[in-house]
Amino acid sequence: MSSPTGIAAIVSAFSNRNFALYASTNILSHFGSWIQRVAMGWLAWELEKSFYWLGVVAVAELAPSVVLAPFAGAFADRVNRLRGIQGTQSLAMVQAIILAGIAFSGDATIGWLVGLAFARGVIMSFNQPLRFSILPSLVDRKDLSSAIGINSLSFNLARVLGPAVAAFIVAQWDAGTAFAVNAASYFIFITALFFIRLDNPYVPEPRPLKNVPAEIVEGIRYCLQMPGIAPLFVLLSVVAMCGRAYAELLPGFADVVFSSGVDGLGWLHAAIGAGAVLGSIILARRSTVVGLTRTVAWSVLVVGLGLIAFTLTANLWVGMLCVGIIGLGMTFVGVGEQQLLQNAVSGEVRGRVMSLYGMISRGGPAFGAFLMGAAADWIGLQIPVAAGGGCAA
Repeated sequence: MSSPTGIAAIVSAFSNRNFALYASTNILSHFGSWIQRVAMGWLAWELEKSFYWLGVVAVAELAPSVVLAPFAGAFADRVNRLRGIQGTQSLAMVQAIILAGIAFSGDATIGWLVGLAFARGVIMSFNQPLRFSILPSLVDRKDLSSAIGINSLSFNLARVLGPAVAAFIVAQWDAGTAFAVNAASYFIFITALFFIRLDNPYVPEPRPLKNVPAEIVEGIRYCLQMPGIAPLFVLLSVVAMCGRAYAELLPGFADVVFSSGVDGLGWLHAAIGAGAVLGSIILARRSTVVGLTRTVAWSVLVVGLGLIAFTLTANLWVGMLCVGIIGLGMTFVGVGEQQLLQNAVSGEVRGRVMSLYGMISRGGPAFGAFLMGAAADWIGLQIPVAAGGGCAA
């Protein structure tokens, strides 16, 4: 029996009760996360007015993935993945509550922001492979590619709306309110997770902790030996470090290059999300990965050329068009690779493989943003970002 395509593929994915419950509330969690991310970046900019510190905050949140991802992947292959997500989401909610409390008290400092960003980074390091790995348990095999696309679509819809709402909340109230909204979104998602009942849960065999290093090596060897997977990780690495890093520096672009303040920051993030939503819709309508490898490869070039064009303009509307194209290309790369990987890997190593995917997709932008931010304090924003675009192209 052939798999459904187009709108029918999306409808088929939502006919799975567990996935429908998961996806409908997961978008709220994504929404709140984007609100917090934008508000945190703007608060860091207000406190220090430094590109360097924007990069440091980005590194603090994203860098733990580089160190912890292999262990997080082994963890995801050892535990009940649904219970693991419930736990990590609860910890993330606590982090958002603490952040809101500090902001409301007026005691926020760059040190607090860096510390809490690091705490969130540690939590998300363990959360991400769990969230990637649980999708095959929520849908039938024929609906997996569409479910991955829908999951990306919810993330990117939040990317469109979240920054605009964050800009409104910060302008009308303050960053603390934005952090509180994120905490509320986590609570709704966590509640929904307790109503999911898996018919085919992944139940790992008990293994001693001393085996963890060997299991990590096994996951890396699997990625290197499986045909096609290693080149995909190379492409993902290039886009992560050279392409996605610019997003962490958008507060500086909005204020210095485009002279548009927090409103301009919201519009730039919304434009990225609009391009990403379009890409996610296209990918969600696919029921097969045939031809997707070529699409991913050409999309790297689109990202590189889009970044170069973005650095050549001081007009906000032209900049929004450029980042919209970049968002489209990055979605084809990131989500396309996830679809290819999820359809290729076996269940017993899925957590470790997807943890490496998460390590690169989260850690790469952090180090790229740190290097670009440090250079920007000396030579301006445009040159480092254009150099990243050139490397991708």
